[in-house]
Amino acid sequence: MGKKAITVEKQVEKLTSRGMVMDLGEEKAKEILLDIGYYRLGFYWNPFEIDDKHNLKKGTKFSDVVELYYLDVDLKNILIKAINRIEINFKTQLIYYASIKYNHNPTWFSDKKIITKSYVNKFPDYYTRKFKSDNKPIKKHHAKYPNDIYAPAWKTLEFLTFGSVITLYKSILNKALKEEISKQYSIRRIEVFENFLLTILFIRNICAHSDLLFDANTPLEIKTTPLIKFNNNNRHCLDSSIKVILYFLEQISTSRCTIIKSEIDTLFSKFEGNATIQKIISEKIGYIKETA
Repeated sequence: MGKKAITVEKQVEKLTSRGMVMDLGEEKAKEILLDIGYYRLGFYWNPFEIDDKHNLKKGTKFSDVVELYYLDVDLKNILIKAINRIEINFKTQLIYYASIKYNHNPTWFSDKKIITKSYVNKFPDYYTRKFKSDNKPIKKHHAKYPNDIYAPAWKTLEFLTFGSVITLYKSILNKALKEEISKQYSIRRIEVFENFLLTILFIRNICAHSDLLFDANTPLEIKTTPLIKFNNNNRHCLDSSIKVILYFLEQISTSRCTIIKSEIDTLFSKFEGNATIQKIISEKIGYIKETA
C-alpha cells in the first residue's frame, strides 16, 4: 500500500485498476481484504504481476489469489505436523545415544572434549535466566540442585529449538557417534544427514513464521542420494524439500508418512480443475503426481 494507509474501498479500486478481475464481487473482496490483509495477500498476487508497477497479467482473478493463499496455509499446516514429529524424534535419538555414550557426564553438551569449543562457549546464550524460569522442569531442577550449572541433557535439550539441536549435532566431535545417530534414519553419510536436517529446518521456519511457502527454494542445494528421487533433478524446489520430510517421517513411522503424503496429494488434487493454480503447483512447487 506504499507509505500511506488506504481504505479497503481504495484497495479494491487499486487492484481493479491494475487488472484484477473481482470475480467474487467487490463486497466479498472487501471482506477478504479485511480478514487476511492487503499486504499479506499481496504476496499471493505477486506471481501474477507483469511489471514493477504491480500491474497484473490479463485475466488475473481475485479468486485465484485467494485459492493460492489457502493452498499455502493448508500446506503449511500439513507439513508442520510432520516436522514436529521429526523434531521430537531427532531430539530423542540425539539425547539417547549421546547420553548413553557419555553416561558419566549428564551435561555432555557443555563438555569441550565432546562438543566443539565454539558451541560450548555460546551455550550460555541459550541457557539464560529466562530459559530457566520459562521451562518448569528446568526451573524445578535448579531449585532442587542449585549448584548445577545446567540440567541434564534429557531435560535441557527438550527445550532447545530445532535449529539449536541441529547445531549441537553438527558440533559433536565424535564422528562415530554422529554416524550412529544418522544411521537411525538409514543415512550413512553425515554430510547428507546434516543437509537434510537443514532442509527440514528451512521449511519448518517458513511454516512457523507464516512466511511464503509455495515458491520457497532452499538456499542450499539438497544433496544427491539414492534414497530419494527428485523430480527433474530440481534440488532446490519445495517438492524436493517435501520429499526429504517424507523420507525422514517414513523412517520414524510408515503409517504416519502415508497419512501425510495422502493429505498433500489430496490438497493438490483439489486444484486439478484450476489451470492457474495447477501451473503454480507444477512449476513453482515442482510437484508431479505419482502414478500407480
